[in-house]
Amino acid sequence: MNNDNALNANVGLKLRGLRLQRNIKQADAAKDLGVSPAYLNLIEKGKRVMPFPLLWKALRYFEQDPEQFMSTLGEGRVDEALAKLLDEPLLKSLDIDSESLQSLSAEPKLAGTVAALFNLYKNTRTQLENVLAQLNVEERTRTQGSPSGLGNTPGVRFDYSPFDEVSDFLEKHRNYFPELEEQAEGLRRDFRLEQQLTSSNLIRMLEERFDFKVQIERATSGSSVVRRLDLDARTLTLSPDLTEQPLKFQVAASMGLMVMDREKLVERILGAGRMRHGETERLIKVNLANYFAGALMLPYGEFFKEVQRTRYDVELLSNIFGTTYETVAHRICNLSDPKRQGLPFHFLRADIAGNISKRYSGTGIRFASGGGSCAKWAVHLAFLNPSQITRQYSIMPDGTTYFCFAKVQLQPIEGSIVKGTAYSIGLGTHAENAKYLAYGLPTNDLRKDAIPSGISCRFCERTDCNQRAAASYRFAFAFDEYTKKDCFFSPLLVHEKEKAERNGNAEPDGNGPEGAEKHDSLDRGARRRKVHEN
Repeated sequence: MNNDNALNANVGLKLRGLRLQRNIKQADAAKDLGVSPAYLNLIEKGKRVMPFPLLWKALRYFEQDPEQFMSTLGEGRVDEALAKLLDEPLLKSLDIDSESLQSLSAEPKLAGTVAALFNLYKNTRTQLENVLAQLNVEERTRTQGSPSGLGNTPGVRFDYSPFDEVSDFLEKHRNYFPELEEQAEGLRRDFRLEQQLTSSNLIRMLEERFDFKVQIERATSGSSVVRRLDLDARTLTLSPDLTEQPLKFQVAASMGLMVMDREKLVERILGAGRMRHGETERLIKVNLANYFAGALMLPYGEFFKEVQRTRYDVELLSNIFGTTYETVAHRICNLSDPKRQGLPFHFLRADIAGNISKRYSGTGIRFASGGGSCAKWAVHLAFLNPSQITRQYSIMPDGTTYFCFAKVQLQPIEGSIVKGTAYSIGLGTHAENAKYLAYGLPTNDLRKDAIPSGISCRFCERTDCNQRAAASYRFAFAFDEYTKKDCFFSPLLVHEKEKAERNGNAEPDGNGPEGAEKHDSLDRGARRRKVHEN
């Protein structure tokens, strides 16, 4: 919008605001000013230039000082309540700018209504999240903290997100999709590709097979888009900041999207099943496109042979195939072809704050909802030695043992890790499979060498963890100010509690059955029954 148009729009908006403040109908104002209602409507919308004689007449009509009115034309006044909404993430995602809000400010009642509705939405959303969180806690306490024989049937998962649904979908299919393997193998065969691909190979395939043009273009300020596929213009726009390995992956994933659209693979893979969330199908499509990229760059047959030869040496495999450590780790979790089956693995990607952004359970390990996990896991400890592979055996509360290894993958921007990304990529398999891995650790006593760990603090049964961050829902939370455990959130054992009671330092809660002092263990049944009854 040029300056003249902006000035016209500002004059019209301000006159409209003056008219609405005085509750004057547009038709009445037009009659008093000697113009048609249609002409005044165009002026108020900034679509017609207002002649000065008519402007002076209008200012007299609205009892406005001309000099003061003209001095405020350069000010873009936005209703205060609306102005506060500019910083809201939702409005940022909808690309509503100050000019749009300024236009809305000319309608005082409408502006107030929009602001009130948005604030009502925020409050309702917050209350809904709190209610769902509380329901989730109560449901998990009922199903997981009840005595043996109760709670074996899972209840409603109030925190079941689209991402959880995608994870369940991948695990149901064992993260193996032969339809995508066949399509990727067909492309490699048609173009006679070598084992290690380059971005030039992939771009040539994209242009020749799919008739798409590739262009390199930097995203606008404030945007982090690195890839944009325009189906109408038949162009793939890529960020110049992409280095060779992520560039290859983005081009390959784009081809995956085109193949799935052309062959209707998403519909074929999903079948007649219905998803709980509306977003799930599109998220699955993203995951399948990434799967295709892995299959194209790491062909199943060649990759499986190298995996066997190198004994799952992820670093070496990434060099052999010219891909990132994370891409190889993902691909290792795809080896579920019954004729060429690899070891089962679970996969985790975590940041330095402990947030898990990717997860897959191929070993049956359980993950806590919400993305958190145990601080004792290798995937988190890897940040202590980012240049090395962190390896460990771990034992869960139920006695299941795993061998896990993790490595930190850094992607700096302008030489800065703070501006870039830092992820820990973790893989794990059953402890007995460690002997087949290049990273495997020797052990003479697995039970002694394994690190006691759990799912997450909230649902962990361990009574002796020195790094608890929260009390477990598995136990009634009780503490004694005179008895200090190595971690405040660790539950008191029966013998610890009774000793405190004999000293008069703890309030009895009726949890301990008679004769419990003979056992150096936690009376879990009584505690769980009390939690269940409450």
